[in-house]
Amino acid sequence: MRPGRLIGKATLALAGFLAVFPLLWTALNALKNNVDIITRVPQLVFTPTWANIGYILGRDSVLTGLYNSVVACGSAVLIGIVLGLPAAYAVARYPNRWAGDIQFFVLSLRFLPPVAVAIPLMVIWLQVGLYDTLPALIITYSLLTISVIMWLAIPAFQSVPKEIEEAAFVDGYGAYSVFWRIALPVAARSLAGAVAFSFVLVWNEFLIALMLSSSNAKTLPIVASELSQQGMNVPWGILNASVVLLSLPPLLFLGVLSGFLNSVFRQKKT
Repeated sequence: MRPGRLIGKATLALAGFLAVFPLLWTALNALKNNVDIITRVPQLVFTPTWANIGYILGRDSVLTGLYNSVVACGSAVLIGIVLGLPAAYAVARYPNRWAGDIQFFVLSLRFLPPVAVAIPLMVIWLQVGLYDTLPALIITYSLLTISVIMWLAIPAFQSVPKEIEEAAFVDGYGAYSVFWRIALPVAARSLAGAVAFSFVLVWNEFLIALMLSSSNAKTLPIVASELSQQGMNVPWGILNASVVLLSLPPLLFLGVLSGFLNSVFRQKKT
């Protein structure tokens, strides 16, 4: 093996290890007692305990936060797909003099700090009586998912060869059929990345959820942060277990999405 290739593989292996190690260490700490975590010398050999995970799963606030996160993020991503993908295709395939302004406006929504978005929306939801409710979170998160999906989907649709769509028009397909049967399948992999990124973005959203909820609509990141507000007596095992629970849904979502795409493309090849 050439030295350059060996160095490249070693660099990739090191980068992969640095990315995975914090997750593995968090998972190990979730199975430790607090005494084994706060020692100066890291305990690699220890007696595992399920008390931390049992404590997390046994709290009503955690289960409520998990339910709120799943409903709010799942609904927002679904709305982002339904509204963002057709809008991105229209901008990519039917450009006009406002196309550049639309793309800049969509991207500018991510320039603003979350507090600049949360404060006006908090006032609006208070006035209409929807503060601290799931519909308010869903609508707010939808603004993020639509902008992100549009921003990432426009280049994906622009990369679809126009010759394929023109051939479909010649065969008698309409504009909607070309979008559903041609553009979406061809750009599916790039679009899946946009959907996954939007889901992770709203799932990890903290400041907006903190300002738009007080008790009923608390999401899982808010509930997890409350476990660390205990001064010097931080229950590190419980806190690590909450981090593991917070990380599982995005990982499962990405795994299911990647498996679905692999099966679809495998069927097309056969």
